Amino acid sequence: MSTPVPIELAVPEPPYRYWRPAVAMVLIGSLITILPVIATIPFLPPFGLLALLAWRLFRSNALPAWAAAPLGLFDDLVSGQPLGSAMLLWSLCLIALDILDTRLVQRDFWQDWLIATAAIALCLALGRVFAGMLPAHVDGPLLVQTAVSGLLFPAMTRLCAWQYRRSAGR
Repeated sequence: MSTPVPIELAVPEPPYRYWRPAVAMVLIGSLITILPVIATIPFLPPFGLLALLAWRLFRSNALPAWAAAPLGLFDDLVSGQPLGSAMLLWSLCLIALDILDTRLVQRDFWQDWLIATAAIALCLALGRVFAGMLPAHVDGPLLVQTAVSGLLFPAMTRLCAWQYRRSAGR
């Protein structure tokens, strides 16, 4: 009798293969806020939130919904926002994206762009409310920051796709 030949089944990918680059990009994006940039208007978009939304919309299994809480905590610690604001807002964004995934069967890039821009606008507006009602008139510059963030979303998605291809090639 001959010995049985072992059949090689598809080896499942390790679960950390895709979340490592995603988490690293979100953390680096959050760290961009500590760069010494002097500006008269807040044009610098929330890169951590951009990276989180780009990864979640590009590859839905890259980050689970619960990952928004620790990543938001890190963003709160380095950005100076009230503790818990990004944790709550980012978690609500990912939960809303999960609900949208169950409702929408297919999405194209334009819908992703619209969803991400709406989520960014909501997070920036509610972040202003959480920071306190200051007497300063920052609603106009907040619109500029929202517009810049929405326009940078395709570039962040492209960066996520590049990082995904780079990590998948290993």
